[in-house]
Amino acid sequence: MKYNYIFDVDGTLTPSRQRIDKKFETFFINFIENNNVWLITGSDYPKTVEQVGKEICEKVKAVHNCAGNNIWEKGKEVYELEWELPKEAIEWLKKELDVSLYSIRTGKHIESRPGLVNFSIIGRGATLNQRKDYVKYDNHINERVFIAERFNEQFKEYDIVAQVAGETGLDILPQGADKRQILNYVSPPIMFFGDKTEPGGNDYPLAKALNNVDTFMGLKSKTIPVKNWKETKKELEKL
Repeated sequence: MKYNYIFDVDGTLTPSRQRIDKKFETFFINFIENNNVWLITGSDYPKTVEQVGKEICEKVKAVHNCAGNNIWEKGKEVYELEWELPKEAIEWLKKELDVSLYSIRTGKHIESRPGLVNFSIIGRGATLNQRKDYVKYDNHINERVFIAERFNEQFKEYDIVAQVAGETGLDILPQGADKRQILNYVSPPIMFFGDKTEPGGNDYPLAKALNNVDTFMGLKSKTIPVKNWKETKKELEKL
């Protein structure tokens, strides 16, 4: 009996918002050809294709985009959750953007995707160097964590939740419409690789849910926390 494998993308298979390493791409394609693999990411499908390439996206069993609210199989869309963030929440986010002490703004701060909204203080238009600068700032003061905590307290009666996602943003989505949804499509035993598996991260709901999945054929479903694609490669080489 073999595991079914689920992989996050940003920070797990690629540097955040960047293209997959060429040598690792070849290694990973070979892994896909010999295993059952799914991708789960907060990004939309076009961004995922930009990062890991069309071949990987079409070789895996399915790509679960937007935290599982948009599903693609072999390059074809098979599911999309229609959902809009309440106007009150959008206005709240705009105020957070105004009061943030981080000064750089690059546009596309509130981006709607199928089933979720991505919020970023620096904006989706940031260059690589600007992103690195914000990451340094955020690591120092935990701005995204505090924004998520305040948002979740403010809108706890709306059945929506904010989660830290990627290097610079937050994913805001309906309660329960997060990465754990993929368990409705993938059978145990499961091995999940993610870089935001700690509480508050967008990989955490799936990692936590796997703790409650029964052992199957003697194999226990489990999460492999990683910090980058190099650690993912090392873990796969062990297998």
